[in-house]
Amino acid sequence: MSFLTDLGVTLDASRRRRAWIAAVVMAALQTIVIGYVIESRASILESGSEVLLKTAPVDPRDLLRGDYVTLNYDISRVPASTVVGGMPTEAGEKTLWVRLQKQGDGFWGIAESSFSPLQSKPDTVLIESLPFNYYPVEADQSFQVDYGIERFYVPEGKGHDIETVRTDGRVSVAARISGGGEAQIRTLMIDGKPVYEEPLY
Repeated sequence: MSFLTDLGVTLDASRRRRAWIAAVVMAALQTIVIGYVIESRASILESGSEVLLKTAPVDPRDLLRGDYVTLNYDISRVPASTVVGGMPTEAGEKTLWVRLQKQGDGFWGIAESSFSPLQSKPDTVLIESLPFNYYPVEADQSFQVDYGIERFYVPEGKGHDIETVRTDGRVSVAARISGGGEAQIRTLMIDGKPVYEEPLY
């Protein structure tokens, strides 16, 4: 009985040790992942190409959601006429690459787009959409895409100023875009003046 008791104690201790090691490994992996996400975001904000984006009206019911505002952009509506390399003929999940170019008013707009990666060109910036459900459209139509910059978190109760001026075209965003096409909001502006700036960390 003593041998069996000792064996049971040893096995129990071994299980506890394995569980403790597994917990430590999981915590370490989570820390690494979170650190990577934070550092990746900070890197884009610090060294990404900056573009000034004009916002477009959104459904007022969707503008404020707790402590963040919902943003829509002129570049979110992509005319099919800007697509190069052909349009998909079947519906399905797609990703769009969009070439942005600075316009006369200082804002950046769509120069061309493609369902395949585009090559970089001088004086332009490439931004990649999030995956979206695509349905075939006519050449004179457009489709909606998101870029992962449709939410901007603000201090609680501070979103009403943005809500007030949203339909007047007075809200704009300075975004930074990485070489791989990933975007992060750097600054939210009203009438061209910074209102909220995103910290690096």
